[in-house]
Amino acid sequence: MGIRFGLNITSGIIAAVLVFATLAQASRVFAPLAAAFFIIAIVWPVQKRLQSWIPKLAALAITVVATVAVCLSFASLAAWGFGRVGQSLVADLTRYQALYAATVTWLDGHGVSLAGLWAEHFNVGWLLRAMQYVTARVNTTFSFWMIALVYVMLGLLEVENIRRKIEQLENAGAARVLLDGSVATAAKFRKFLLVRTMMSAVTGLLVGAFVWIAGLPFAFEWGVIAFVLNYIPFIGPFVATLFPTLLAMTQFESWPAVLGVFICLNIIQFAVGSYIEPRLAGSMLSISPVVVLFAIFFWTFLWGLFGTFIGVPMTLAMLTFCAQHPSSRWIADLLGGPEQPKLRTL
Repeated sequence: MGIRFGLNITSGIIAAVLVFATLAQASRVFAPLAAAFFIIAIVWPVQKRLQSWIPKLAALAITVVATVAVCLSFASLAAWGFGRVGQSLVADLTRYQALYAATVTWLDGHGVSLAGLWAEHFNVGWLLRAMQYVTARVNTTFSFWMIALVYVMLGLLEVENIRRKIEQLENAGAARVLLDGSVATAAKFRKFLLVRTMMSAVTGLLVGAFVWIAGLPFAFEWGVIAFVLNYIPFIGPFVATLFPTLLAMTQFESWPAVLGVFICLNIIQFAVGSYIEPRLAGSMLSISPVVVLFAIFFWTFLWGLFGTFIGVPMTLAMLTFCAQHPSSRWIADLLGGPEQPKLRTL
């Protein structure tokens, strides 16, 4: 019995490694599909309610347009905030030049040739490569979301059809796992987005309040930027912390004050993103806070920036489906939170 159990564990580990290796190598195929599943789970209640009143295609059009409008509104908020702040940064360009000159002079006096390092590493060739990289990333991101949008439209049309096919499977146990797991996963996806929105709002309020108390301009804009960027774990908060610090360099004459702004902003981001949110998510979603952080790093390693956002939902889906079957329920019990959801029936 023990040998058989050990063989099963070994086979499961090998299978998991092969699956994750495939996901990493074929990220351009599977990442948009994962994004589509996540979006479908979020917007399906809207689609279902609408198509009970109006034709399915009309309901699909309204749902897709509303989804795109919400995404564009978030992007517009970030663009508006950065546009307002960017005008101020450009206006203070002479101050930054003076600050740069003073820094170069100080470093030269301590034996560090910043001008030489700048000429060696940040030359025209580096600038061209950076522009090519940014252009490629923009094109890749646009293609990614276009493919995901096509998946979303096709998936919303097929949800009920796929459900009927699963219900007609000869293997009743497999059908139950798929149906119950899908329902529970979709519910957790919506809870995850709710938690993310709540924590983003808290982060935006705290950042805006601190910037206002510190006497920096554009407190409301910084709060909006922090709110939007907080949907991207780690990378978004880093950007929302770095730029106010750059602004503080021209507003305060002492480096301790600038350092204090940087430290306080990081404390806010760390407290909300690395302490409060993982515990709130773990409580509401029945997942360990440690697993929440690990999922973010792991899926970022596999899929890059998109994996940073989708890491927790992907892990939630896996644990939820594991909880639906007795042979794999121990995984959900081991990695889950204090309470695991009971099996749900449709």
